[in-house]
Amino acid sequence: MKKQKLLYTLYFSNFADSFFIIKPAGQTIVNDCVVIIPTYNEKENIKEIIQAVFSLPKPFDIIVIDDNSPDGTAGLVKAYISPENKELYLIERHGKLGLGTAYIEAFRIALEYGYKYILEMDADFSHDPKDLIRLCSACTDDGYDIAIGSRYVTGVNVVNWPLNRVLLSLSAGVYVRWITGMPVSDPTAGFICYKRTVLETIDLSKVKFIGYAFQIEMKYLAWRAGFVIKEIPVIFTDRIRGKSKMSIRIFREAFLGVWHMRLTNYRKKLRTAK
Repeated sequence: MKKQKLLYTLYFSNFADSFFIIKPAGQTIVNDCVVIIPTYNEKENIKEIIQAVFSLPKPFDIIVIDDNSPDGTAGLVKAYISPENKELYLIERHGKLGLGTAYIEAFRIALEYGYKYILEMDADFSHDPKDLIRLCSACTDDGYDIAIGSRYVTGVNVVNWPLNRVLLSLSAGVYVRWITGMPVSDPTAGFICYKRTVLETIDLSKVKFIGYAFQIEMKYLAWRAGFVIKEIPVIFTDRIRGKSKMSIRIFREAFLGVWHMRLTNYRKKLRTAK
């Protein structure tokens, strides 16, 4: 069987060493929507999540961005790239550099390639791939700038989380709303669809945070810029395979980062008033 020739295009990152994006040679962009899936040690899930997205009745392209997973996640994605899966891209980075920087790099490439709707989701099936269609439709058909797959907009829609984790997540939402005033019930959600105009308007080089605070910061910057946000109720199911990436450091960043965002905005108001 003749191997598919691959085109390697070299990019350079402000956050890290150089990395590669890999795609079949001669490929052109056809679809308007792309799903960004960041990975670190997701070999148990990555092929299945790619297959699930490609099997949807609405076509989505996929960008997988891998932070040098020791378990060989990137290798599995490379093996999956073929003429039949021409909508699949891989960005390999040279270290574990954080969720926020992964998304920012993938956002930039998605914008460069001309995608109109840019979605983000986890690789572990905590986000149901079928809900990608509803998130995208909220932006393409209903005119919203951002659609959030929300765990809490219609109650608590979480499966297989211990009670303390649910309470912590709910409390985080209350805490963020209290400090920022942002009317979003699930500000740490990572299941999102952006219109490209949102990502073109936000200065991605000034986004500071890399963990869950990144998700809060992106929503906050978009809301402050006047973009219209819609929360779509989804059911969040805790991962079955692989390990969670949650840590005390990530939680601390989110806790303190909210105050940083609020105070930064306050200082901007003072300078404007002068």
